[in-house]
Amino acid sequence: MSAPRAFRWVHADDATSARCGILQTGHGTVETPAFMPVGTQGTVKTLTPEELRSLGASMILGNVYHLFIRPGINLIKRQGGLHTFMGWDGPILTDSGGYQVFSLARLQSLTDEGVYFNAHFDGRRLFLSPEDVARYQLDLGVDVAMLLDQCPPYPCSEAEAVRAVGRTLLWAERASLIIAKAKEEGRCPIFFGIVQGSMFPGLRKRCIERLVGLGFDGYAMGGLSVGEPKELMLEVLNATAHLLPKDRPRYLMGVGEPADIIQAVALGMDLFDCTLPTRLGRNGTAFTQTGRLVVRHAEYAEDNRPLDEACACYACRTFSRAYLRHLFNADEILGPRMLTLHNIHYYLEWMRTIREAIRQGRFSELLRSTLYAERSTKPARYEVNNA
Repeated sequence: MSAPRAFRWVHADDATSARCGILQTGHGTVETPAFMPVGTQGTVKTLTPEELRSLGASMILGNVYHLFIRPGINLIKRQGGLHTFMGWDGPILTDSGGYQVFSLARLQSLTDEGVYFNAHFDGRRLFLSPEDVARYQLDLGVDVAMLLDQCPPYPCSEAEAVRAVGRTLLWAERASLIIAKAKEEGRCPIFFGIVQGSMFPGLRKRCIERLVGLGFDGYAMGGLSVGEPKELMLEVLNATAHLLPKDRPRYLMGVGEPADIIQAVALGMDLFDCTLPTRLGRNGTAFTQTGRLVVRHAEYAEDNRPLDEACACYACRTFSRAYLRHLFNADEILGPRMLTLHNIHYYLEWMRTIREAIRQGRFSELLRSTLYAERSTKPARYEVNNA
């Protein structure tokens, strides 16, 4: 397979593996490190594409599993592709849905050919193969596409992890044939191979070596943030992230908290997604400079301050905590919308802060202050593998 369409890193931190890069896609440029708001079913819940643009979102995430179940890949293709269907003209990354097949679907039957499952929505018996998933993402017309992989649960035995890695690699080899043909036709998105191996660094190293040999455009760390302690996640990432090619984008799937993100950036990761800002926003929790704020609490009944006095988002410029609390207590949809908007703004501003710190040579200082705020006592651990 050919080299990626365009990825280059333009700044790097001297003390860690943190880097700023530029990922060029068919629908625009993404400055990394970047956070992708999660639009699983073709929408970032409660927000319009115009609002996402105004917040500065550069790339959003969709999910093949959910779009396959409804409304269907062929319907979206007939509508002109996912960008046209959802009214978003920026870059889109689609997850293969492998994690959702194993976490949401019922009665899975897993074989080397693919996975049979009953859809969580209506119980239909369905099948996905690695070739299907690659073709569906081509049909959707997305910019960045993930391969079908097998994500083992946590905890799992080493034998279970070995089987999952073997199947993930088999599927990657089969999908690579579809990708190579699409590249010859000049219509291929940026495809990422997904590293599995559970909490076994040696197994992840072998998976990385095999995936790199297949020459994908980028590489994702899968199977982390699936229930393991954060300290273990970071230890595994620290032991393996530096093995990924420097000239390809690196994606840490499903992570996470703002403090998790900066520590992963320090280890050289470039792309992130997580449902936390949208899910917590819909349930009345806001990320702020002083920690999480649960706006439903009675203490905010007459609080005229914004959610975050340091924030310039529309919700904070316009509404008080007292009013937002009223909206949630009255089950008014504006409440979840405004907290979701605020949380996405918070995450995107956090990524801007990280990028600017890397560019200005202040990243290590920002990392230390963040870890101090999180009461971490071992920041040096995240400066080990910066080769």
